[in-house]
Amino acid sequence: MICVSIARGRHRHMIAEHRHLVQQGAQLAELRLDYINGEVNLKRLLLDRPSPVVITCRRERDGGKFTGSEDQRQMLLRSAIAEGVEYVDLEDDIAGTIGRYGKTKRIISLHDYRKTPDDLADIHARLASHDADIIKLATTANQPHDNLRMLQLVRASKVPTVGICMGDIGTPSRILAGRFGAPFTFATFHHERTLAPGQLSFQQMTEIYHYDRIDSNTVVYGVVGDPIGHSLSPMVHNAAFRRMGVNAVYLPFRVPREHLSQFLEDAPALGIKGLSVTIPHKEAVLKKLTRMDDSMSGIAAANTLLFEDGKIVGHNTDHQAALDSLELALTEHHGRKAALDNQTALVLGAGGAAKAIAYGLKRMGATVVVAGRTPQRAQQLADSLKCKTVEWANRYSVQPDILVNCTPVGMHPNVDATPYDKHHLRPSMVVFDTVYNPENTLLLKDARSQSCTVVTGVEMFVRQACLQFKEFTSQEAPSDLMRDVLKRAIGPAKY
Repeated sequence: MICVSIARGRHRHMIAEHRHLVQQGAQLAELRLDYINGEVNLKRLLLDRPSPVVITCRRERDGGKFTGSEDQRQMLLRSAIAEGVEYVDLEDDIAGTIGRYGKTKRIISLHDYRKTPDDLADIHARLASHDADIIKLATTANQPHDNLRMLQLVRASKVPTVGICMGDIGTPSRILAGRFGAPFTFATFHHERTLAPGQLSFQQMTEIYHYDRIDSNTVVYGVVGDPIGHSLSPMVHNAAFRRMGVNAVYLPFRVPREHLSQFLEDAPALGIKGLSVTIPHKEAVLKKLTRMDDSMSGIAAANTLLFEDGKIVGHNTDHQAALDSLELALTEHHGRKAALDNQTALVLGAGGAAKAIAYGLKRMGATVVVAGRTPQRAQQLADSLKCKTVEWANRYSVQPDILVNCTPVGMHPNVDATPYDKHHLRPSMVVFDTVYNPENTLLLKDARSQSCTVVTGVEMFVRQACLQFKEFTSQEAPSDLMRDVLKRAIGPAKY
């Protein structure tokens, strides 16, 4: 179950949002009295309420907005109990001064906006001692391991516990709460009105992550990177799981470089069976692999991990997805399958995607030239694949038949940037941009204006996601659905 927090300044807005949420399927609402402007009219908020409610009035020091006296705040909480609300949220330091009355259940809470304390178990025991029906712990995740500590505490607790790690590193704890036995988790009314760092909206929790379908048997997948908030992979994979009837959920895991090793060790305990890997971890994960597929010896980068019987198996679906996308475009352009022999390919960038695509192009017979904004990385890539390199400033000295952008230049929100000047594009060129948001980057718009053959990042993204889906589930992916979800997420095509 999801408890949706409603924080509005006017009573009528709070009442209207409560009714709207229940119409959308919400079963529990938290009414944040500390957000009400002026005197709170409890009877008005509670009359004919469409669902059970949690009454909360948070102090400023606990992340709330109540500016009245502590006596006034506690009187509001006592009044809510007298009115027979279903739940009341009491901080641990006042729980002993507000007694149990009627059928109102007591949520004893603690918030820490700086860290996830080392002594979580001791804090939990202290909260439980205050005649708690439910314990709520909301702490700040400073590292991914905090999520596992919190969720394991939730699972082990004899008292129903809502354990949440705040911040974008802590977002997985909100989505996996039910899998580990929490009675409910928290969401906000709208994604632009979050009440705590890392909080998701009710719509995101239900339509992307299908929270109410998550149970103790749900298999966990996800994408690991830093940053990760921009990733559309959760939307695409979760839609595919839903369509195919797979009991699985796909999450974004923000993991800083220094915490990658610990996160991979924690993954099985979180229920993770597979991961997509993105910047900056595609190369770093190699040190943790037990086994890798044949192509990875040439690419030296992984974008897919599988956790099997205590082992981590690495794959790379980027190169196959890129080549399939490129071959389709060339076939449509030439009216037949076109070979890459004697074709010169200029690859812009030197990261994991560039490695995979350069590897695939070279295997198909193309002459590959790498131009990277970081010369040392570009040279290392060229040396590893025994191909050529050119300085970024001299990239126009190459006359490529195929141009592949593997840099983030042109990605949302910097949509007015391009890694390759329009005046150097020729009608005979094939231009492939791996950026998928937006689908029609400035580079591709320029390429179309010059009558080039273009390949969009959407095609590569969907194809690699489909290959990952099959690795994860052993089922063929619903590619049309995944493509439609991605295109709707990034908005209409604009040429």
